[in-house]
Amino acid sequence: MGRKFFVGGNWKCNGTAEEVKKIVKTLNDAKVPSQDVVEVVVSPPFVFLPLVKSSLRSDFYVSAQNCWVKKGGAYTGEVSAEMLVNLEVPWVILGHSERRALLGESNEFVGDKVAYALAQGLKVIACVGETLEQREAGSTMDVVAAQTKAIADRISDWKNVVVAYEPVWAIGTGKVATPAQAQEVHDGLRKWLQKNVSADVAESTRIIYGGSVNGGNCKELAGQTDVDGFLVGGASLKPEFVDIISAATVKSA
Repeated sequence: MGRKFFVGGNWKCNGTAEEVKKIVKTLNDAKVPSQDVVEVVVSPPFVFLPLVKSSLRSDFYVSAQNCWVKKGGAYTGEVSAEMLVNLEVPWVILGHSERRALLGESNEFVGDKVAYALAQGLKVIACVGETLEQREAGSTMDVVAAQTKAIADRISDWKNVVVAYEPVWAIGTGKVATPAQAQEVHDGLRKWLQKNVSADVAESTRIIYGGSVNGGNCKELAGQTDVDGFLVGGASLKPEFVDIISAATVKSA
């Protein structure tokens, strides 16, 4: 069995209840490849999780955009993994570059969060990626390897982890890593997993690309050997997200 294509939509801090209902209607009406071809997960803001979960088609899943690093308690403004499990939200995005950059989340903190979320039964989209300065300095693989190592040091079971490579310089900028650049990093990450975790984990773990993915570039990106899907930002709020989901057929053809 090959790795099933994975398309995640990160809605970030966007939307009103009415706008969310329109996005859900578009998704519910969409003709997309079947679940055996593509796994689709959308990540609305916390306040809309119940609304989306109750109204979204059953073959698509929901994800939270973050969760706290330990059990709930006196942590104002945080949401615990246990709360997500209680709401039957199966997925969570952790380590997104915006949280690393804006909120100072370190590699170690992200690793701790991934381990805790997995221990509570959540599935995790774990984000890694380099800044423009780091890429220009030639340290891309050093950066993403260190970010991945902080997760690998804390977990032993990778079956519920999807790794999202998101070059920071390509998020929301309109700049996209070329298919060759994306493939190079994905291949490097897979080789790192093979050397430092296991050959089985390297072969089975899905590594998805995020960074200004849209309806125009998704098929060429999907055609890369080690690109197993996408984590989509702005385009996941638009009808073209359906086209991006359909890019999964490139892999199944």
